[in-house]
Amino acid sequence: MAKKHAAIVAHIGDTRRPTVVGADRNRAWNVLRRIATQITTPLLPDDYLQLANPLWSARELRGRVLEVRRETADSATLTIKPGWGFQFDYRAGQYIGIGLLVDGRWCWRSYSLTSPPVSADRTIAITVKAMPEGFLSSHLVDGVAPGTVVRLAAPRGDFVLPDPAPAAVLFLTAGSGITPVMAMLRTLARRGALADVVHLHSAPTSAETLFAEELAALASAHPGYRLQLRTTRDQGRLPLDGPDALDELVPDWRDRQTWACGPAAMLGDAERVWAAAGIADHLHIERFTVARAASADGGGTVTFAASGKSVTADAATTLLEAGEGAGVLMPFGCRMGICQSCVVTLTAGQARDLRTGADHEPGARIQTCVSTAAGDCELDV
Repeated sequence: MAKKHAAIVAHIGDTRRPTVVGADRNRAWNVLRRIATQITTPLLPDDYLQLANPLWSARELRGRVLEVRRETADSATLTIKPGWGFQFDYRAGQYIGIGLLVDGRWCWRSYSLTSPPVSADRTIAITVKAMPEGFLSSHLVDGVAPGTVVRLAAPRGDFVLPDPAPAAVLFLTAGSGITPVMAMLRTLARRGALADVVHLHSAPTSAETLFAEELAALASAHPGYRLQLRTTRDQGRLPLDGPDALDELVPDWRDRQTWACGPAAMLGDAERVWAAAGIADHLHIERFTVARAASADGGGTVTFAASGKSVTADAATTLLEAGEGAGVLMPFGCRMGICQSCVVTLTAGQARDLRTGADHEPGARIQTCVSTAAGDCELDV
């Protein structure tokens, strides 16, 4: 989601925000800003512009929360008005970085955009589900007031539909995994391209189903969109233990390009079924958490050379988490091994990639959000 993003969120604290991509795309504006900087030194033009409008910044992307609309008891959609520098050229299914000042600390997380790229009012939207362990997600759902200014990182991600979309599509979603697919559905509906789309969606109950009314309206207005909603509390999980169950639900599923997002167990089952059918390339997956390779050993003392701090970490704790726990200012972005914002140099020892189990040697540039210590090691941060 954490993608992705959205499903599992940690309190990040005083950590360094990711590089804000897109704030410097307008070259003419940057030229004017450099000239203005010479005139206004020692203050920057941004220091004056912020007095007039907090969204007027050429140094970073910003946005203002316009509305927080409750979707279910524990989720809400935030409508955000981006400021200068934001480009509405993202693709449905991508995620965006959101930075929020909470108790004097900037906290960052990535969430799927649920709004289509073309927006008449030039706003964007994210839909957030509050998680018990998620400090920021709970705050976004329950504690953000309209008017709040947030920091933004430009949209990223490869979980997108091609343009034009395939002739036959299957969406397989569960829980908050519907959020990136919702942007796809809205985009297809706007283009009049909901011609042959089957959507299998699971939620605990009808009351806990995100976008329930809108999904029903889409199914009613577009005969080519066939929604099958499963409430797992009384019907059980979607059976993905083999192709037979899918044959009953979607007889032609082998002929469809499939986009799937939801719990790790569901996605793992889907990968096995599609691979067994010899059509793994038909399945496109978005994970909100990192799939970790099993490791019976590992861990060690992690030294952060630039900050002069050290901490002992076990084989299940990422180097990013270890650094944050030690109070080190660690760069990060998606926290899922996608965006490359967390890459640093391993200067000594070995680090292990949680996704593959592969070990990295000194001198390697490693992603700290998906790597752990494989013995004592040192990072150049």
